[in-house]
Amino acid sequence: MASWTYVDGNWQAGNPPLIGPMSHAMWQGSVVFDGARAFGGMAPDLDLHCERVVQSAKLLGLGPMLSPGEIEDIARDGIGRFAAGAELYIRPMFWAEAGSVAADPGSTRFALAVHDAPLPPPSGFSANLSRYRCPGPECAPTAAKAACLHPNYGRAEAEARRLGFDNAVMLDPLGHVSEFTTANLFMVKDGVVQTPVPNGCFLNGITRQRVIKLLRHAGAELVECSLDIADLRAADEIFATSSLAKLQPLSRLEERWLEPGPVFRRARELYWEFAEAGRV
Repeated sequence: MASWTYVDGNWQAGNPPLIGPMSHAMWQGSVVFDGARAFGGMAPDLDLHCERVVQSAKLLGLGPMLSPGEIEDIARDGIGRFAAGAELYIRPMFWAEAGSVAADPGSTRFALAVHDAPLPPPSGFSANLSRYRCPGPECAPTAAKAACLHPNYGRAEAEARRLGFDNAVMLDPLGHVSEFTTANLFMVKDGVVQTPVPNGCFLNGITRQRVIKLLRHAGAELVECSLDIADLRAADEIFATSSLAKLQPLSRLEERWLEPGPVFRRARELYWEFAEAGRV
């Protein structure tokens, strides 16, 4: 994997060591990050990802010292270190070096990594219903893209893979459908697109928001609402949105097989048209 990391004003090749055993981030988890994409000469919504990482840092009690615009400039410089059109993942991050349980915002550091990451083909994935649930905002910093949230998703995904699935559907504390472990969730029933309403238990993804706007602008009926697992099991089609994989169809929910449907295909088409319009 080819990669470059910007830290302390310089670019370093590979995976440079950044955090030591005494770093607050190592033992208290004070890390936030974001993930944007570059592919085919495009970097869709890069500015929004840079804005979100700054907001995530503030929500976790860190002291971000860079503006979103400055982070975007660094990211574009990193993209330029790769061949034109390369498929890349761009990950800005903030973390604390000092503090007690709470981070010392004055000790905040920043790095941005850019690395090769081929876009997965839209060939579909399988998912089961996880026994693990997303936390509520009273229990975790769910409004931030914080690294401390991910071990919970990781154990759900690991269990899904042990059971023969690629991913898992996670519920919120009240038993409503929340998201996949690595992506936001959409379903279609009788031509109506439905997606879980943001309730503080999952990150309202940037790609999710973009797809909602694109579908509504194209005339689709789309509602954000509470969904139960029974709704998913009766859906005509289900698909996922994420920064890493963009739009992917669900091909199997537990023992039920599904085909990529017309709404998924249209959403993916609309997203690529949007990305190409903002080509870097």
